[in-house]
Amino acid sequence: MLTLFLDAMGGDNAPQATCAGAVMALRADADLRLILGGIPEVIKQHLTDADDVMDRIQILNAPEIITNNESAAMAIRQKKESAVVKGMLMVREGEADGFISAGSTGATLVGGMLRLGRVPGIERPALAPVMPGENSEYLLIDCGANVDCRPEYLAQFGLMGDAYMRKMRRMKSPRIGLVNNGAEEEKGSQLYIESHKLLKKEPINFVGNIEARYIPAGQADVIVCDGFDGNIILKYTEGIASALMGIIKRELMADTRSKLGALLSKPAFKRVKKMMDYTEVGGAPLLGVRGAVVKAHGSSNAKAIASAIRQATLMARNQVPQAIEENLNKH
Repeated sequence: MLTLFLDAMGGDNAPQATCAGAVMALRADADLRLILGGIPEVIKQHLTDADDVMDRIQILNAPEIITNNESAAMAIRQKKESAVVKGMLMVREGEADGFISAGSTGATLVGGMLRLGRVPGIERPALAPVMPGENSEYLLIDCGANVDCRPEYLAQFGLMGDAYMRKMRRMKSPRIGLVNNGAEEEKGSQLYIESHKLLKKEPINFVGNIEARYIPAGQADVIVCDGFDGNIILKYTEGIASALMGIIKRELMADTRSKLGALLSKPAFKRVKKMMDYTEVGGAPLLGVRGAVVKAHGSSNAKAIASAIRQATLMARNQVPQAIEENLNKH
């Protein structure tokens, strides 16, 4: 039976959403146990209707909460009674198989590096959300963990993305692309020129530079970039998706003929909305640490938490951290 640690007090909607999401995940997976870290008396208030799964829930006292407004590095060092620190240590010691949090991104990153530890050979772990594309989903790595990068980091991101897609998406040879402002090898900043040279040497299916306009078109299964560019791509994609859905909805309600068309097209629009819904994915895996770690969106509802737990479950069962280490050994 797999055991995962959930930061029950992390996120804008915690602990209501985290507890409800935990129950949803347990009901969907009979071979799963969850350790809920946080303030026990508060957590118990939100598990009153979970009698059917309570035998697979352990509540761990972790009274200290790390907020988004404090230094992540300082908090990880000082708040040893926080769920992030306790959860990461449990994964490191083999008492849990993975960790999920919708709380402070910085704390999850620093906790993963300092308390859980990096995969041998990985210099910088990276956040890698799965993003919707025109024909299929793609992995964006890094989306914000490493703003300042060296070429070696981006090469390692490519290796980690390759391992993730092989294990999680069952791809035999995922296409790895490097974000750039042109397809030519000599395009871009010195960071990207040198990264291109290194990625060409790696034992992966590197397809070269990918311009931003072609990212959603499916020219690559893994999109490699530094955390600065990746975060811009992520936030812009979220913004444009929301804006387009709003424009379409407004125009479909503009007149009677449009309303009739909208009624006929409702099933199609529901499918599109589901594709763009982050709650279906759950969160971004933190790749490069020695365990299955998923950072859920700060505003996650119960469904998103359950999806993040499912994602961490798959990462642990498919041994993604071990696959990353194997990729590095081929290097």
